[in-house]
Amino acid sequence: MDKIMINEMPKHVGETVRIGCWLANKRSSGKIAFLQLRDGSGFVQGVVVKADVPEELFATAKSINQETSMYVTGTVVEDERSAFGYELQVSGIEVIGEAEDYPITPKEHGTEFLMDNRHFWLRSKKQHAIMKIRNEIIRATYEFFNDRGFVKIDPPILTGSAPEGTSELFHTKYFEEDAFLSQSGQLHLEAAAMALGRVFSFGPTFRAEKSKTRRHLIEFWMMEPEMAFTEHDESLEVQEQYVAHLVQSVLKNCKLELGVLGRDTSKLEKVQAPFPRITYDEAIEFLHEKGFDDIQWGDDFGAPHETAIAEHYDKPVFIVNYPTAIKPFYMQPHPDRDDVVLCADLIAPEGYGEIVGGSERIHDYELLKQRIEEHQLDPEAYAWYLELRKQGSVPHSGFGLGLERTVAWISGAEHVREAIPFPRLLNRLYP
Repeated sequence: MDKIMINEMPKHVGETVRIGCWLANKRSSGKIAFLQLRDGSGFVQGVVVKADVPEELFATAKSINQETSMYVTGTVVEDERSAFGYELQVSGIEVIGEAEDYPITPKEHGTEFLMDNRHFWLRSKKQHAIMKIRNEIIRATYEFFNDRGFVKIDPPILTGSAPEGTSELFHTKYFEEDAFLSQSGQLHLEAAAMALGRVFSFGPTFRAEKSKTRRHLIEFWMMEPEMAFTEHDESLEVQEQYVAHLVQSVLKNCKLELGVLGRDTSKLEKVQAPFPRITYDEAIEFLHEKGFDDIQWGDDFGAPHETAIAEHYDKPVFIVNYPTAIKPFYMQPHPDRDDVVLCADLIAPEGYGEIVGGSERIHDYELLKQRIEEHQLDPEAYAWYLELRKQGSVPHSGFGLGLERTVAWISGAEHVREAIPFPRLLNRLYP
């Protein structure tokens, strides 16, 4: 008898198999018990028919508590009524670990209660589906960049400077020195790109931003590619191809999970490159036409502004060439204007906001030195970064994709806190 995972059942139709699983839920009549079983790879219904099993086994099936762990033996059969397409006709149950008073029941629970019990909430069908979609996005990311000759680089998490030049950093002591938790791996990736050409990182980043919106986390994960000999427009092409690849990979490999979440996949099917592009100037004009008189040229966009722009399109949209004054020091100026830079934010549809931010980087030594001075940054902290421009500098570009915002958008999750296993929010460091 084979011990298999639930997701392997399609290969074992008609066979008697054994699975290690937990009881997610159950219901029963006088003669049949229906057990909702999960093992991490998926969910399947186990059917226990009183007339076909020993009396003791049927009594066990009716009495086991939610989240009790067990080995279940049974025959795999096809079931067209099930979203999974298969069920297990149970012939044996071996209890491993009993569960009592499991806190998350099939009834409705408040958000704070669910967050306090996040270590259990992850077991639920919808949270399981979101985590599977997150995993597929990560897998597809490695596939995309590896297929295009990028090299995975791991930048440091402890740094002595701030890539964005902001004060929203987590400070710590590094022996006798001051250090910060990284808010981006970009600067170190630029150095790696000068060595390896095309690189990318995937790791945690930290922003000490006191925001409570559904788009913000204190700790989140970023995909950050950096490309030598690459100008802004070339980078935009990589960005739209990458995002389209993620969406299409999820559509292909996570159909069951998208169904569990009730996601409208027709909207995702439209996400094909190329994406529309508008300038910051055009975005301001559009917002004024829509009655947003609060936004003026030189202001950064808030959630309502991004949502209004996104609703005008049926796929992600690039907003390019933001004002120099509201962007970080390292962005390359526009060749024909000194008031905007060569950058872009990619805004996701359906109100999920910015999911990608990128730019061409300044490669001229004197200009970058001037920008560092204008932003009143510590020249010693950025000395190594500046030195890159003196040793064979080249035009180069890069971007960062926020994993959790992307997961939330593709899965249709209401809040980014559901897009990461254990969210760190403004007032939450538990569990």
